[in-house]
Amino acid sequence: MKLDIYHKTAAFESVHWWFIGRRSIVKMVLDRLHLANGAQILEVGCGTGGNLPLLAQYGAVQGMEIDATARAYAAARGIAPVSPGSLPQEIPFPHHYYDLIVLTDVLEHVDEDELSLKNLNLRLKPRGYLLVTVPAYAGLWSGHDESHHHKRRYTKGTLNAMIKRANFDIIISSYFNTLLFPAIAGLRLGQKLLQRATTDDLKMPPAGLNRFLARVFAAERHFLPHISLPFGVSLLVLGRKPV
Repeated sequence: MKLDIYHKTAAFESVHWWFIGRRSIVKMVLDRLHLANGAQILEVGCGTGGNLPLLAQYGAVQGMEIDATARAYAAARGIAPVSPGSLPQEIPFPHHYYDLIVLTDVLEHVDEDELSLKNLNLRLKPRGYLLVTVPAYAGLWSGHDESHHHKRRYTKGTLNAMIKRANFDIIISSYFNTLLFPAIAGLRLGQKLLQRATTDDLKMPPAGLNRFLARVFAAERHFLPHISLPFGVSLLVLGRKPV
């Protein structure tokens, strides 16, 4: 990604509605895992480290990040060791095996996404978990995807099939960012019709609107334990490695 995007991400991660909402949903999933004390956790593509404080609540965390600027931001938090690495082959911390591996909006950046998942499976302990979030629906493709160097957007069917081929049992599979989907999809469609493609959706809205959007997005954490949401801007899958 462009250097300015990493700087903006580092500045916005703790306060921007989208990051707040996604962390709330991820926290809901992690709370239900009941990981053992001292669980070993790897965040792949940890970026500027916005998820590290949350993940550290559940065990001993290590981070992997390909970009040096993002890696420096993440390491400066002082929460976890952060090492260079890239998918599918260059996974750091050799001889470490994990109870949980997390990829939040990472897989869409990778050329060989299925091979990446298969290689991550090898770094999980038996019955270890894989938590993945990705952007959904090719029809929502925009300049934001291009500026963030995305390779693709996914459907629930294609992502589930790939995770199963990588030898995971699927525990949870759901779209999310559903309540705001009509507004976001309408905005993307309008930009296409008017040929006004945005280059980056990562902008800080006014404080009141930001709080409202964060509350709406985060409210989905109450639905996801009970139902699989039928559509959304993003997808979440929790897989588990068989014994």
